[in-house]
Amino acid sequence: MTDQRKKATFAGGCFWCMVKPFDKWDGIHGVVSGYTGGQIANPTYETVKSGTTGHYEAVEITYDPFVISYETILEVYWRQIDPTDDDGQFHDRGDSYRTAIFYHNEEQKELAEKSRQLLENSGKFSKPIVTKVLSATTFYPAEAHHQDYYKKNEEHYLQDRAKSGRDKYIEEVWEE
Repeated sequence: MTDQRKKATFAGGCFWCMVKPFDKWDGIHGVVSGYTGGQIANPTYETVKSGTTGHYEAVEITYDPFVISYETILEVYWRQIDPTDDDGQFHDRGDSYRTAIFYHNEEQKELAEKSRQLLENSGKFSKPIVTKVLSATTFYPAEAHHQDYYKKNEEHYLQDRAKSGRDKYIEEVWEE
């Protein structure tokens, strides 16, 4: 049998906080922290954080579509972010922390746009949905110490995540 794995790429603010929610799902084979959407090749954390590269902090997910659907991955994504904030996410501010769905093919584009419209029409948010749906460009993996940060630096990860306000927001908006 041939490998049917596909890619999904999302920007949702700090990439440290975007790995764990996807990592726990069956059918997810890997979640890589990195950078995409900018103008320079081989960006570093420091250059991206400076806000001068146009890159987003993002995660690239490798998944088996026969085990987990792209639609399910989109649902997980929406529940990790504030889709109405166009200047970052939670305590992380600036262009590199904006939200976006980077589609890899026309089917992903259609599904992302449809899910975005459904969220817009849901009445859940009083402000407009600003998360962009963009064509995937080159994805550059972040430096090794940023990979699986929630596992390697659990105490710091938990402190940073608690301080960010992300979990409080998720609980209030999604009642989880």
